[in-house]
Amino acid sequence: MPTVLLVDGEENLGEVSVEQAIKRAQEKGSDLVEVSPLNNPPVCKIMDYGTYVYGQRKKEKKQKRLQKQTETKTIRLSIRTGSHDLEVKAKQARKFLEDRNTIKVVIIFKGREIAHGDLAEQKLREFYKYLEDVANIEQQPKQQGYQMTMMLNPSK
Repeated sequence: MPTVLLVDGEENLGEVSVEQAIKRAQEKGSDLVEVSPLNNPPVCKIMDYGTYVYGQRKKEKKQKRLQKQTETKTIRLSIRTGSHDLEVKAKQARKFLEDRNTIKVVIIFKGREIAHGDLAEQKLREFYKYLEDVANIEQQPKQQGYQMTMMLNPSK
């Protein structure tokens, strides 16, 4: 006759037959749950399975809610963006970084500005100087067609 190691709460009830384990669980109005089937003999626990599953789902939902998905926020600049406007945008970027978001800084070239990639890179470096205490450069300034981008990550 097969036997199981029976546990009730924190109390170890020892090795009993499967029929006795089921009978004890029914007497208590609970369920007999196989906790560790690979042990010899298998370990079974007397508990309310519905309450256990409910608690597990609640824990999973809480963990999911606490996880923060990082977003990529975009900040658009121009070669002609003034220093005060740069400070204002840097202040907004600082808030994004404090919320653990990644920032994509974009300079869009208009017309003949595309010939002045060096000025755009200089503007991006100037923007980074406002944020170097809270950010790290993930991707160096890089020109792609009519725009130049730089990615910033929050520093740890």
